[in-house]
Formats: sequence, structure tokens, C-alpha cells
Amino acid sequence: MTRSELEHAIRASCDVAEDNEVYVIGSQAILGQFPSAPEELRQSVEADIIPKNKPENADFIDGSLGEFSLFHETHKFYVHGLSIEAAILPSGWKSRVIKVQNENTRMLTGWCIEGHDLAASKLAASRPKALILFGCCLEKNLLLAMS
Repeated sequence: MTRSELEHAIRASCDVAEDNEVYVIGSQAILGQFPSAPEELRQSVEADIIPKNKPENADFIDGSLGEFSLFHETHKFYVHGLSIEAAILPSGWKSRVIKVQNENTRMLTGWCIEGHDLAASKLAASRPKALILFGCCLEKNLLLAMS
């Protein structure tokens, strides 16, 4: 996924969820802090998004923008609408989110999980892809760049 695609996902998610703000919690949240993140960190074709003010509308995102949807077929990436309960996030994460808001998001806001919080979240989930993400961050010195 590219930063432009993430911005598109934010815009489309806000539209579908009828919310002007969303949280980006999956691996592609790294694009908030590092718009030109290394390719190894941009392998996913999925953006995990939670409507900030209308979390009950997450299913609308999944239905309209999710895997195998017309959106997915057209754009070659998709959006997974989630509830906050789906994520394991460290204390205070909301105070560290990275704001993504520009003309490409139509000034709608995506709040991306900060890199350290993303790494902690992925490690807590204990999935093999999490170790790859964390290892790549270490290798590329991104964790140090985040400090």
C-alpha cells in the first residue's frame, strides 16, 4: 500500500461510516508517520480502520470497502472496518496518534497509530507478520527515527 492509497482508504472509510475521523490501527498505519516507509512495511493490501465517532458503523466499511468488494476489485486494496476491541493497544496510544489530513483525504482525518505503539500492538498479537514488521523497523532504524 502507498501513502496515497492510505489517504484514499481514509477518505472512503469516512464517507461510508458517515464520520469525519477514523483510526488506522493496522500495519499500514506506519504510513502516517513514514509516508515513504520501506517497501517491506507496505506489503499489505489492507487498511484496518475504526470509525472514531461512530464505531458502530465499522460494518458498513467492511461491507462496502472490504475484501472481495467492488472497491477491492477496482483499487487492488481494501479496508477492514474494525471495532476498538479488535486491537491490543498500549496505554495512552490516543495521545500519540499521527494525524493524516490533506486534500487527498478531502480534509477528513485519519489518526494513525504511532510507530512504537504499532510495533507493541503487533508484538502483543503474537502473529508471525508482527515479527517481520518489528524486525524491518529495527533493520531500517525506524524505531530510532520515531524517538
